[in-house]
Amino acid sequence: MVLLTGATGFIGSKIVEKLVSEGYRVYALLRHASHRDLKNLSHVIENVRFIDGDLTDYHSLESAIEDCDPETIIHLGAMTPVRLSFSNPLSYLRVNLLGTANLVHATVEKAPKAHLIAASTAEVYGWQPEAEPIKEDAPLRPSSPYGVSKSAADEYLQMASKVYGLRSTVLRCNNTYGRVDETRFFVEYVITNMLGGKPVYVGAPEHMRDYMFVEDHVAAYMLALKNEKAIGQVFNVSPGNPISNIELVRRVAKLLNFKGSIITKSYPPGYPTRSSKLDTEYIVLDSSKIRKILGWAPSVTLDDGLRRTIKMWKSQMEETSR
Repeated sequence: MVLLTGATGFIGSKIVEKLVSEGYRVYALLRHASHRDLKNLSHVIENVRFIDGDLTDYHSLESAIEDCDPETIIHLGAMTPVRLSFSNPLSYLRVNLLGTANLVHATVEKAPKAHLIAASTAEVYGWQPEAEPIKEDAPLRPSSPYGVSKSAADEYLQMASKVYGLRSTVLRCNNTYGRVDETRFFVEYVITNMLGGKPVYVGAPEHMRDYMFVEDHVAAYMLALKNEKAIGQVFNVSPGNPISNIELVRRVAKLLNFKGSIITKSYPPGYPTRSSKLDTEYIVLDSSKIRKILGWAPSVTLDDGLRRTIKMWKSQMEETSR
C-alpha cells in the first residue's frame, strides 16, 4: 500500500505508473485544485484511488493516512519553480516546509511504521566553496527561497527520524528531464524552441549542472521503497554527467541540426529574474552513496535521453498541429 503526494506532477505520475505496473495498491493525495491535472494519470487512473487532502491542512493529512493505512508514503508534493519563489516566498515556505512538517507528524501519529520517502533537491546545497561533486554531508547553503523551503524540510525530516522515530528516506535529486507537457524547464525549453525554429536564450552559459532522465529518477524511488537499508538515509541521486548550459544547448543543436540563433548571457523576454546576482555556478552531485548502498546506477546516457525527449516532443507537436 503506497500513498503519494504530488502524484499528478511530472515525477509523481511516472512513479505511479511504475507502481501500478508492479502491482502495488496506490493511493494519491489530491487537493481539490489538482483534480484538473489528472491528465498525467489518465492511462492508469482506474488503478489509483484518490484521497482528498492538502499538505497545508494537518487534519486532512491525518484523515487521509488513517483511511488508507499506508506501508509507504512517497512525498513529492511541493511548489517547485525556483525563480518564481523570489516573488512568492511565503507560499513556498507554507507548502514545502509546513506541508512537510504536517505530513511528518500525521505519519508519526497515524502510521508510525510507515516508510516516508521524501523528495529534497540538489538546490539545497546552493553556494559551495569548491566546484567539485557535492557529497551528502556538505553544508546546506540554499540560494533561493525555494532552496530554503526545501532545505528546511529536508532538515525537519532528518530531525524527525531521530526525535520521533520517523522511518524516513530523503532523496536529493538533480535536474531531471523527459517532460512532454511543460516547457519552462531548461532541457524542454531548448528542445521545443529549436523544434519551433525560435531563438534560444542561454542566460548563464558557463554554469554547470547534472541532468538525469526521468526513468533513472523513478528507479531511485523504487529502490528506496524496496530496500530497508534506505531507512534513515539521505541520498544524492545524480548520473554524474556534468555539462555547462551552453554545451548542453550545442549538443541539442547538433542532434536537431539547428541553425537558428543561440543568444548567450541573456534570458528570454519576460523571464523571471533572480533577486541575487550570485547565482549558483556549479551544482553537481556525488551519488556514490546510493550506488553503494542501494545499487542505483543511471541506465540512460545524456545523449540517449536527449534523443528520446526530442522524439517525444516531435510526436507531441505533430499531434497538436493536426
